Amino acid sequence: MRDQRADGYDDLLDALESDAGYYLSCPAGHGSLPPRQVCPTCGDDELSTEPLPDTGTVVTFTEVAVPAPAFAGQTPVVVIADFGPVRLTGRLLDDPDALEVGSEVVPTVASSPDGSRHVGARLASKR
Repeated sequence: MRDQRADGYDDLLDALESDAGYYLSCPAGHGSLPPRQVCPTCGDDELSTEPLPDTGTVVTFTEVAVPAPAFAGQTPVVVIADFGPVRLTGRLLDDPDALEVGSEVVPTVASSPDGSRHVGARLASKR
């Protein structure tokens, strides 16, 4: 388990836990996820915090056949979901049998077996 906070990333996780997810936007409308100091698309350093949409659409997913040692005995499923200006990558926390490209997901926070936190996703229909 990590002992130190990762500014920006842990702030995002805290916000997701509070149902107040956000992304960063530059004046040109490019979206990115924290931590960022400048827009990765245009380089503008004027970034504002915008609310993350409540749901996103799965654009792809994968079942991890050979997981990291921390997930031994599990078969994690990782989804990439489109949330408008940004895409989130997270571990699916529901049974993947109902998952398909186009499924709606809700962003959340997941915990690894070692207690560290990361982005997770739940099927919107299971909410």
